[in-house]
Amino acid sequence: MLPTPHRQATTHARRRRTAAVLLASAVSVCLVAASAPAVPLGVGDRLFPYLGNPGYDVASYDLSFTYPGNNSEPLRAVTTIDAWTTADLDRVNLDFAHGTVHSVEVDGEPAEFRTAGEDLVITPEDSVSDDNWMRIIVRHTSNPVPAKGREGGWVRTADGLAMANQADAAHLVFPCNDHPSDKAVFTIRVTAPDGHTAVANGLPAGVDRSGGSTTWTYRTQHPMATELAQVSIGRSTVLHRTGPHGLPVRDVVPTRYRKALEPWLAKTPAQMEWMESKVGRYPFETYGLLMADASTGFELETQTLSLFERELFTEPAYPAWYVESIMVHELAHQWFGDSVTPRTWSDLWLSEGHATWYEALYAEEQADKPMRDRMKAAYGASDRWRAAGGPPAAPKAPEPGRKTGIFRPNVYDGAALVLYALRQEIGRPAFERLQRAWVGRHQDDTATTEDFVRLAAEISGRDLDGFFQGWLYGEKTPPMPGHPDWKPEAPAKPAAPAVVAAAAGTARR
Repeated sequence: MLPTPHRQATTHARRRRTAAVLLASAVSVCLVAASAPAVPLGVGDRLFPYLGNPGYDVASYDLSFTYPGNNSEPLRAVTTIDAWTTADLDRVNLDFAHGTVHSVEVDGEPAEFRTAGEDLVITPEDSVSDDNWMRIIVRHTSNPVPAKGREGGWVRTADGLAMANQADAAHLVFPCNDHPSDKAVFTIRVTAPDGHTAVANGLPAGVDRSGGSTTWTYRTQHPMATELAQVSIGRSTVLHRTGPHGLPVRDVVPTRYRKALEPWLAKTPAQMEWMESKVGRYPFETYGLLMADASTGFELETQTLSLFERELFTEPAYPAWYVESIMVHELAHQWFGDSVTPRTWSDLWLSEGHATWYEALYAEEQADKPMRDRMKAAYGASDRWRAAGGPPAAPKAPEPGRKTGIFRPNVYDGAALVLYALRQEIGRPAFERLQRAWVGRHQDDTATTEDFVRLAAEISGRDLDGFFQGWLYGEKTPPMPGHPDWKPEAPAKPAAPAVVAAAAGTARR
């Protein structure tokens, strides 16, 4: 076990206080009088203005779930949050929208609470002053039945549950500061009836059996965004193998599909070695694949335990090279997105663009699928993607009720196209140094598009502001360096099938 949350997270919290208060002006909104009506707050994210909450920086979450054995019934849950205040708080807002709250305590004292929009608004008996530790304990239920008109949160599988919290659905599962700018360490405990197995992010920290049920405890050794939390409950088998440098690799599979899935899972250590050869050492304490027996329409890079649809591996619809490249896409996210987390949702291209880049590079090197051909096809479609979804670093807001609508081709192959253009512009050696420096400099932290632009200029020794302005924010795709013959497709012409399959966002995030 790590030291107590207060002590072990102090350095981490103070180091990131500027990131926790994403927009300084949002903090002033938090300082409301206790008699004023409860209102939902946010950190001012351009795409999701009501996500997250100002006034504090979460250092740790302790989540306890009790599964009743039926994935249509609510789980009993307790969420404990240790946070460092960054303002004087008469009230504390948490994001929580799909469960019943039974009680709340702040620093050991009962607190009043009410809901406002998708916020749980807590009024402690005494206000909490700036620059202090605060512990919040919420006793609540967690409902696995989908909320009407909402996406994400718990995913009901054939034999239990898994989580898919991206982009804004962690607060459908547990109370939290549900924005990627506020990363924290997690302890997760799951109690389930005998015959079930529970696995979560991080490493196991204990198994207790009593009275026909078992409690599993997991802890992360690195901070994590709420959208990347994962809990698997089901009639599962956990398979163990060894990755690079003796890293423990564990996969979670439906027991009845174990034999069919094992050949795919055996590929992970070599894929990890390949990624390490590109960007450096794997950044976490463990890795593995969670094969959910459910049809989600996507795969997801939940930290240290990536979520996959079982059917991706057992149905013959996809060629083997494509399945392996999708495995690498989610693996690459452990560096790009999980360890180095986009600070705002407008920075999503940094995560999805890099994961798509290594997906395509792996296909080129391991399956003879040329990167150049894929990028040329993407270039042809890029103007259309920008018109539909916005430029890569300024995506359009999603449609109401479809927060996952930000996962459009413009942040997948459209963003990988930006990286291809950058490699053409600064040369392969500088580009590869940039990739390693990016994940090394920002490990376990959040980062912005502006951070990437500055680092690219530093590594290359060039002023790249004009280059990035056009490629990241332009309505039209700039000319491709080194390929003056590449032209955008006419608006009515459909995208190349290979690009549609790879970039539509239906197979991975």
